[in-house]
Amino acid sequence: MSEDIRQKAEAALAEVEKVTAVVLAEPTGELVSMAEADKPMTAEIKRRMDEIDMSDTQSIVSFGSSAQAELQVISQSMLAGVRNKDVGPAGDSLRNIVSTIRGFSISELDVRRKRSWWEKLLGRAAPMAKFVARFEDVQGQIDMITDDLLKHEHVLLKDIERLDVLYDKTLQFYDELALYIAAGEAKIAELDGTVIPKKELQVSKAPEGKAVMMAQELRDIRSARDNLERRVHDLKLTRQVTMQSLPSIRLVQENDKSLVTKINSTLVNTVPLWETQLAQAVTIQRSAEAAEAVRDANDLTNDLLTANAKNLRDANKVIRQEMERGVFDINAVKEANANLIATINESLEIADEGKRKRAEAELELKKMEEELKNTLASAKARKTGTGDNVGTAAGA
Repeated sequence: MSEDIRQKAEAALAEVEKVTAVVLAEPTGELVSMAEADKPMTAEIKRRMDEIDMSDTQSIVSFGSSAQAELQVISQSMLAGVRNKDVGPAGDSLRNIVSTIRGFSISELDVRRKRSWWEKLLGRAAPMAKFVARFEDVQGQIDMITDDLLKHEHVLLKDIERLDVLYDKTLQFYDELALYIAAGEAKIAELDGTVIPKKELQVSKAPEGKAVMMAQELRDIRSARDNLERRVHDLKLTRQVTMQSLPSIRLVQENDKSLVTKINSTLVNTVPLWETQLAQAVTIQRSAEAAEAVRDANDLTNDLLTANAKNLRDANKVIRQEMERGVFDINAVKEANANLIATINESLEIADEGKRKRAEAELELKKMEEELKNTLASAKARKTGTGDNVGTAAGA
């Protein structure tokens, strides 16, 4: 809510307290006859009796209507005001501001909430960014609604003042009707007690030539008297309806007072409180974000410390093991020496085996040579063709 609207709402608070503190007068219920009235009231009743002209039908028909003239002016002014303004926007604005606030979800502040696949598909902003954008939009709506509420508040304040005037004028009309009713009843009593009996006596004593005319005058007086009685009865009914309208006016006025009080309370208290709570929610969420960032940093530091310590231990173990090792491992030297010895032994064995096989081959060769010689010699001794051939071949 803007500062200008806030100042106007606070300035209107005094006016609200003023109009709601007005106490309306209560109507008197009993009719007072002229015989029971005090001197000032008796004078007022007589003044209204003088308005009656029994010889003028219009005077009787319009008896008491002058009391209603000012009330009609006030009522028509009120009706013109109702026609010129919409009676619903004040309540609508209150409902709109409630709907706007309720439609704003604080849960959207939770930055830890992951966006759904649908939100990602539509490219919707992250929770905090979306919340800030929504807050700015709602803030603009609240400013417009509060400005409308301030206007409705001023209209309702004027309506309440008009209703005060209407109530006072209606109450005056109610009391004025009582005077006209008392004046009418007093006039009827005067006619019944004095005028009509006197006229009846005149008719009874009138000469024959004037009796018809005077009898007609008597009938006219009696007819006017009946018309006046009916008019007084109508005034009594009007007074009863007027008395019933007074609580209705007060009820409408009390409703307007309640509504204007609620509007002012919304402007002065509810909206600033909501804005304060919302600002606190944003601040708390930002603090939570900062705390989460600090926690993540601490977790990262701890993870690094733990990982570095483990890596240092593993690296130190490897380094120390390598430092403590000789240039050649004894096992490798032993294995190499064993392999060397085995190689030498195998070489010696192979050499001995070769020597032995060569000796055996030499013996075999000598044996074969000897056998061949013996065979050749034997062949020569036999002197056969085969022997010749063999010997010849051998000699060749």
